Amino acid sequence: MAEKSTIARPYAVAVFTLAKEQSKLKEWSDMVQTAAAIARDDAIVALIGNTNVSKTELADLIIAVSAKVLTNEGKNLIKLLAENRRLSLLPEIATQYELLRAEEEKTIEAEVISAFKVSDAQQKQIAQKLKKRLGREVSLSCRVDKSLIGGAIIKAGDLVIDGSTTGQIQKLSIELAH
Repeated sequence: MAEKSTIARPYAVAVFTLAKEQSKLKEWSDMVQTAAAIARDDAIVALIGNTNVSKTELADLIIAVSAKVLTNEGKNLIKLLAENRRLSLLPEIATQYELLRAEEEKTIEAEVISAFKVSDAQQKQIAQKLKKRLGREVSLSCRVDKSLIGGAIIKAGDLVIDGSTTGQIQKLSIELAH
């Protein structure tokens, strides 16, 4: 069977194209993310995999749970995915949609994992440096991981900058082994 990302791509592109035409990238993001969160729920996963539950029942259930954020077009997307037995792809569709949206809006989400709390001034400085390097607006999230001993790891898309003490020690041990 084809990989989920390959099957999900045309749906994500279609949703993105429609959202862009309507100038409603954020609204579609909310709809797709909400539906994806519902589709990740263990009970829903079990129902999606249950052949005794009809396509219509599955679509109606997801639409009912997400009714506050779904437009008629969003409901049609859920019905289409149900009809094609593709509701399990919702999380992957949402991920791919967000990548397309970030590319369009020239934004990127970055994560800073540090041994100690990162101050607001440090966060601002990191975001500015990443913006300059990547040419995109940066949305930064931070978390603390004491196992790093010191320093930080910055992840932004495919870019990983490991300036942690643990990372430096691992790098040194590899160099010494050669």
